[in-house]
Order: sequence, then structure tokens, then C-alpha cells
Amino acid sequence: MTIVVITVALFFAMNIGASGAAASMGVAYGAGAIKKRRTALALCAFGIVAGAIFGGGNVIKTMGSGIIPTSVLSLKVILIIFISATTALFLANIMGIPLSTSEVTVGSVVGVGIAYRALFFSNVMVIMLLWIIIPVIAFVTALIVGKGLKALKKRFHLTTKWQKTLTIVLIAAGFLEAFSAGMNNVANAVGPLVGAGVLSLSHGAWLGGAFVALGALVFGSRVLETNGYRITRFSLGEGCAISGTSAGLVIGASMFGIPVPLTQITTSSIIGIGTAKDGFQLWQKDVITKMLKVWAVSPVFSLVISYSMIKLFLESDLYTLIAIGSVILATVGSGSLIRSIRTQKRTLQEKESL
Repeated sequence: MTIVVITVALFFAMNIGASGAAASMGVAYGAGAIKKRRTALALCAFGIVAGAIFGGGNVIKTMGSGIIPTSVLSLKVILIIFISATTALFLANIMGIPLSTSEVTVGSVVGVGIAYRALFFSNVMVIMLLWIIIPVIAFVTALIVGKGLKALKKRFHLTTKWQKTLTIVLIAAGFLEAFSAGMNNVANAVGPLVGAGVLSLSHGAWLGGAFVALGALVFGSRVLETNGYRITRFSLGEGCAISGTSAGLVIGASMFGIPVPLTQITTSSIIGIGTAKDGFQLWQKDVITKMLKVWAVSPVFSLVISYSMIKLFLESDLYTLIAIGSVILATVGSGSLIRSIRTQKRTLQEKESL
């Protein structure tokens, strides 16, 4: 049973990488600092592993013991948490929407806590409040910086030397953002396992980081394209502002052990820059509206799934739960692979037509 639960957790980690890729190197890719998609994803993967190993411990502890008591975390409960979170994440990946894995995972854990009547309510309230505050800070910061960049652009012309410097700075900022993803998002996959004592903190960070990175490499292309090109276009300076703002906020939250929506923070920064540059454009409306809907529904959706599964299967045969979970996860995996292949073909066709 332990092997089954660890396998499910690592599969979930791969889905986290697929969804989180756009929240790290997507800006550098969209701004043209990194030309090749595979290069962007490789840097993203390396940054995720480094962040998980060197700074992921505090958030892992929060996800393992800061929301519900560790005494609640049996292997069956952990399996339910991962199945619930993966299902919610899968629906977002189908649509190519950058979804916060922190929201769906926290929602799943909270659903378990409600079912058992064992929930650290004050901690949950703090986390949810920061989900609102930090993206707003990211938007306002990016908007102010964007206005400043727009004013500077009218007065000064960037030389080739400055453009090269900004390219290096943007790649570094993107890597730092990937590092922050490792600090914060890897906990979603391994936190419950560490809390239950299935994995040690160091082994959880290493293993979770590796599989989140693998997910970014294999399945991250579509979400990378979404954040890089389909919301707004960036200059090098704007890209630095977006990635720098997002990385700083997420690293700060991670140091205090707070799981925050990295993708929401990055996307809020992108919207702030886009608004400063061109105002709100109608062509952005569909993408942003779809994101907001998924963000609003996903925590509640995963909460309902985990709560329902606890009530339905808590006293049922363990092998029935494993069978149901295996079918769901197999469907998720095959669907993600097919969508990744289709996205790559579509991207190639679009580039050939340009």
C-alpha cells in the first residue's frame, strides 16, 4: 500500500510540474530571452529541484501537519487527498489553464479535515487570506513598475548592450521564479507523505522536486505557451518586472511555510504589466475570465471530492479505493500525454504558417 501511495504522489508531482511550468519560465520565454521551448523547460526543471532541496522544508511541514493533525493522515486518507487534487488539476490541464496546485491540494486536505472534524481553522484562514492579498500586491507592483517602464521607454532608447544585460537578468529572474516554485509547490505532492512519516523531509524534497521537474519537461509546453504568448506580449524589462515580483513574493511566503498560488501571482503580475502598457484589451478577456473561473472553483471542487470520498470509502474495502484511484489516474495520465503531443503539433504548425 505504501508503494501505491508514493506512486500516486509522484504522479501528482508530475502534474504539478505540467501546470507550474508557465508560472516560472513562461515570462522569459514570452519575452524572447529564451528562444527554445525545451531550453525554458529545462531551466525550469533545474530551478524546481534546487528550490525543493534548499528551501522547500517549511512549506512541506505546513502541508503535512499545519492544516490537519498528523494523526488523521493514514495511507488511505493520503490516497484520497491525491486523487481529489489530481482530478481538479487534470480538468485545468485539459483547458491549458495555469492552475494553482496549492489551492487544489489545500482544498483536498481541508475536505479531509472537515470530514474528520479535525481542522486547524485559524491556519487555513491565514492561508486563504494570503491567497487574495499576495496576487493583489503582485498586480499593483507590476502595474506601477509597468507605468515606470513605459515612461522610460518614451525618453530613452535601449542600446544593444542594455538589451543583452536585460536578457541575462530576465533569465536569472525566471530561474529564481522556478526556484520559488520548488520551494512552494513541491510540498503539495510530498507534504502529506512527510506528515504521515512515510518519507523523511529530505527524501520528500529530493523525490518530489525530481518528479515535479520531470512533469515540467514532459507536459509543460501548453501552459508555457499560454503564459508566454496568449495573455500579453512582454519586453525584456517588463519580463524582469514580472518574474522578479513573482519570485520575491513566493520566496518570502515560502520562508514562513505558507503555500501560495504561484501561478496566480505570476498571472496577476502579467495582467498588471499588460494593463500598464495597453490598458485592458478585449482579446485578453477570454483567457483571463477562464482562469478566474478555474481559480474560484478548483479549491471548492477538490474539497468536495475529498470530503465525499472520505464519507463514501472510509469504511469500504481498501482495494476498491485503490482500483477507483488507479482508473482515475490512468485516465489523467493518458489524457495529458495525448494533449501534450497535440499541442506540440499545433505549435509547429503555427510557427510554419508565420
